[in-house]
Amino acid sequence: MKDEEGLSLINQLLEIYDQGFIAETLNELGFDSWCRETINRWVRGKVDRKLSHGEFEHLQALFPKPFQSSGHEFRFVDLFAGIGGIRRGFEEAGGKCVFTSEWNKYAVRTYKANHYNDSEHVFNEDIREVTLSDRPEVSEKEAYAHIDKLIPDHDVLLAGFPCQPFSIAGVSKKNSLGRVHGFECNTQGTLFFDVARIIEAKRPSAFLLENVKNLKSHDKGKTFKIILQTLDELGYEVADVNYDGSRDPKIIDARHFVPQHRERIVLVGFRRDLDVHQGFSLKAISQHFPEQVPSFGDILDPEDQVDEKYILTPKLWKYLYDYAAKHKAKGNGFGFGLTGTQDVARTLSARYYKDGSEILVDRGWDMDAGFDDMINQSNRPRRLTPAECARLMGFDRPGESNFKVPVSDTQAYKQFGNSVAVPVFRAVAKMMKPRILEARIKNEGRRTEAA
Repeated sequence: MKDEEGLSLINQLLEIYDQGFIAETLNELGFDSWCRETINRWVRGKVDRKLSHGEFEHLQALFPKPFQSSGHEFRFVDLFAGIGGIRRGFEEAGGKCVFTSEWNKYAVRTYKANHYNDSEHVFNEDIREVTLSDRPEVSEKEAYAHIDKLIPDHDVLLAGFPCQPFSIAGVSKKNSLGRVHGFECNTQGTLFFDVARIIEAKRPSAFLLENVKNLKSHDKGKTFKIILQTLDELGYEVADVNYDGSRDPKIIDARHFVPQHRERIVLVGFRRDLDVHQGFSLKAISQHFPEQVPSFGDILDPEDQVDEKYILTPKLWKYLYDYAAKHKAKGNGFGFGLTGTQDVARTLSARYYKDGSEILVDRGWDMDAGFDDMINQSNRPRRLTPAECARLMGFDRPGESNFKVPVSDTQAYKQFGNSVAVPVFRAVAKMMKPRILEARIKNEGRRTEAA
């Protein structure tokens, strides 16, 4: 094996895994001659090493495999992708991801460890480098041309964008510069603006936007109203809601798919001129609920296989217990969420790494024991492990541990807490697919006529 090929492989893997993990993986073959410093020195050109054929193949196995070997039925882009929860659902429906944008370097590692990307796929970190939204001197026409050049054509746009307050400050200045009104004016300076620019430039047949439940009330409803007006202006029909917000959008609770209470607002829209939107409603998602939802106990590892580091220390357990007792005495509902095997867990949040209080695994602690004994007993509650979080979010099914976590526990908890429940979007993708394929046929017919 040539040195250049081995070094290229190592450099690709370092985008996902650290040097220590790569060395440990190589040593699994039984030679024990690799260490973190060896990898570092080789990458810096300080040492001459070669990978054997077996070592090369062993490392190649760390990369994700294609989700399916057969052809894909539609194409999509994955914006504000996180660790790819929405992507996973649309891949399972037969889609191919051709563009991903995610700025968090740790989320990018997890994403690349779990999602196969061929040579056609484009990976972007800062979406503003594509939309040029941080360059006010660039005209809309120039920005759209830049987007069209960098983002491959696609049928569906997926985005779990963060919400921010909109401001119309600066309108008069734009008027003096001859800038357009509408979304280019009203959404400037927000991340939704980048989504809108891409929709305008690429004209996908459909989109799916995901956000937290309170998006509708964010900034006293102004944020949601501008989003809907923008999508209407762009020529899209949004399911279950009018552009003025007079009908309620669909809020989906993941508890119908996984043992976790997790409500998210989902906006699905289809290009109005393609006329494939009639009758589509996310209210029909109930038809796709599984016959049996896994129990909380189903997603847990056997207790004898869980590292003791996930068990709360007596000090932390006492703090959480006292905190809950104090608020209970005041009539408040604040406190830890002790979760039994048949319970539905609270929402896993990005702050889970701090103390795990919203979802504590009940290990059978004795409420009737004396206070000190109760706090110090060995069966104190514990946090979920990252592998259990992957199952709770639907990245893995009960009993599986296929989802790779190449980051620290702290980063993993943040990533899962910011992600989506995969089975929810698997169901939404399944609902959207017939209309996506119908739109593809119509678009192909138009291209044929134009030719």
